[in-house]
Amino acid sequence: MTVLDNRALNRAMLARQLLLDRADLPVVDAVAHLCGLQAQEPQEPFVGLWSRLAAFDPAALSDLLTRRGVVRTHLMRRTVHLVTADDVLAWRSRHDAMLRQRVLGVYRDELKGVDLDELTAEARDLMADGEPRTAAEIVRELAPGRLGPGPRALGEMVVAALVPMAQAPPRGLWRTKGGVRNVALSSWLGRPVDPPAADGSDPVGQALVRRYLAAHGPAATADLRAWSGLTGLPGAVTAVRDELVSFRDERGRELLDLPDAPRPDPDTPAPVRFLPAFDNAILGYQDRSRIIDDAHRGLSVAGERVVLVDGRVAATWTVSEDVVTVDPLGALSRADRAAVADQGSELASFLSGGDSDRVRVAAAPR
Repeated sequence: MTVLDNRALNRAMLARQLLLDRADLPVVDAVAHLCGLQAQEPQEPFVGLWSRLAAFDPAALSDLLTRRGVVRTHLMRRTVHLVTADDVLAWRSRHDAMLRQRVLGVYRDELKGVDLDELTAEARDLMADGEPRTAAEIVRELAPGRLGPGPRALGEMVVAALVPMAQAPPRGLWRTKGGVRNVALSSWLGRPVDPPAADGSDPVGQALVRRYLAAHGPAATADLRAWSGLTGLPGAVTAVRDELVSFRDERGRELLDLPDAPRPDPDTPAPVRFLPAFDNAILGYQDRSRIIDDAHRGLSVAGERVVLVDGRVAATWTVSEDVVTVDPLGALSRADRAAVADQGSELASFLSGGDSDRVRVAAAPR
């Protein structure tokens, strides 16, 4: 079986993630191809798409949110993702059990004794009017007569697990601040969430396997599980295995892939790219060694924004008063520093609406 080293996997990941060449795609098609973008920080998806799309206009994403072509919702790993309306309706039921179990994993003691089916029915009735509500407003309606759970536990269970929700704009609009107001997905999108297959098959799981590999492959089943948060996909992998090709990584793990998906030459040049916090190019894997050194693995889960140099995490970045500041994690060549400064200047202009192109690349740590 062919062994793919980390550099080969890196170039395949960059190509699938639209980070090798900026793609000429409509925004909604890019969001769909990427299987959504992690979005608990509302402005981060704009940076993620700016790094991936040619001539990205942030107004196009804001327009999709207000026109309900994409939504912000709890989905993979119980984190807020920006996904297309079609995908969330198709995928949400497949994530129900995982979402419930992850909330219980945090609040099991507080929610002990709560009849979750009864709570679900009451919450669905409450949200059926299509009115956006904060978690606090939802809890005020549901808490009376229900002893035990604190407001945070009750709100998290309802909003993140029991009732499929969207976060209504202005939350998530470009350069706009807005608190979280939750609205039932079925009301917001005018269509019900797709139910599980009646025959017990798992077409959604199979579609998730294919879609994940198209955006992240080649990858191991452990990577698929880490990205989705779902533990029940072995059957889906088995069902589509005849469609896939297999490789090994340097650790000896089996990697699965779509046969015709891009696997560029490992020597393909990789441009500097600025990634937002919690980007799935990093978090989409259990083994992240194709993109980040083990010594820096904690940066991604801590929400640090990072810079890719030659396809790998080489710096972090921040922005303050329209100045992008880059802090290298190690020594950068003169050419790499110049490329980082050039991309940082373009990012500063993007983030400031053209008012600033200032960038500062700090000295490498000693």
